[in-house]
Amino acid sequence: MTKKTILPGQTIGIIGGGQLGRMMALAAKHNGFRVAVLDPARNAPCAQVADLVIAAPYDQYDALYRLAEESDVITYEFENIDYEALKWLGERAYVPQGAELIRITQDRIMEKEALVHAGVEVAPYAVIQQEQDIYDTIDRLGYPSVLKTARGGYDGKGQFVIREREAVPEAAELLKNGACVLEKWLSFEKEISVIVSRNPDGQQTHFPVVENIHVDNILHETIAPARVTEEVADLAVEMATRISETLDLVGTLAIEMFLTEDGRIFINELAPRPHNSGHFSIEACDVSQFAQHIKAVCNWPLRQPVLLKDAVMVNLLGEHIEPIMKAIPEKPDWFIHLYGKDVPKEKRKMGHVTILTDDMDATLDSVNGAGIWKVQEKIGGRQG
Repeated sequence: MTKKTILPGQTIGIIGGGQLGRMMALAAKHNGFRVAVLDPARNAPCAQVADLVIAAPYDQYDALYRLAEESDVITYEFENIDYEALKWLGERAYVPQGAELIRITQDRIMEKEALVHAGVEVAPYAVIQQEQDIYDTIDRLGYPSVLKTARGGYDGKGQFVIREREAVPEAAELLKNGACVLEKWLSFEKEISVIVSRNPDGQQTHFPVVENIHVDNILHETIAPARVTEEVADLAVEMATRISETLDLVGTLAIEMFLTEDGRIFINELAPRPHNSGHFSIEACDVSQFAQHIKAVCNWPLRQPVLLKDAVMVNLLGEHIEPIMKAIPEKPDWFIHLYGKDVPKEKRKMGHVTILTDDMDATLDSVNGAGIWKVQEKIGGRQG
């Protein structure tokens, strides 16, 4: 891959017009770049702040070609891009992230194989092609086990927790969508994540290890830094670094992890882009994950992000919009981000709140007592 340094005044093309693209575009414009976005929706969150909007499907080759013509560098805000289309685009435009990482992270089987190759621990698993494969392996993995579609699952979708042998036929319905992965259910103490950034020159940095709390398999709350020992944090960063170097990362990679009570870390999944658990960095760090991503794909030198203040990030879903609007006059210390989405549907990510803090316990209590989020929902773990 030919390395280029992209300078202010040039155009960054973004595939995907959601909230990650929007915050990416705002960071790019802060540094003086022009932004072009490709998204089917002309008024998508990123389109609202872009200089040029190409309203077309992500895999429409004419639209991709136009994005290539308009852009000096192209990145993406999500991983569900057609691999062949992205590979084709990379032959006609400067796409420093390439298409290979997308190919790997789109498929749980390939992702597991890549993680094993990187020498990190994943939950014991088996590849499932047909229903009989479940019966052949579940006694070894134990109950409960989680059957996951190899492709297309997110936020808990495309998964089935098998708690008894009698549930296997129902779980096997997922095989209608293609091959699956059967994972041993891990008993974990915390979910943590690390976001790393790397430029084409191989310079790499990481954000603080954070702690994530999920509700209904959707990220609810991120605590920065994670409430873990220094040894655990160092191990998490070491594993994240190993993964990103093995994958020859360019851009941003979020690594979700499970921490067990005995201090072991298992890698859950990868996201080759800025991540929901990194939103806190906009206010809490000296460089946000979005600004760092832009610098990385433009091959600017990267400096190690510094956490300036502890923080809590809480997601705003559709059902939270009405109460957050009422709370704005009473919350001068809350940084409220709304993404510009039109319809606040239930469970749809509409925005987030970041709160900087000197007293984490008190801040978490204040979030629970705000009347915006249902505290009782925050019960139980997941393995998504």
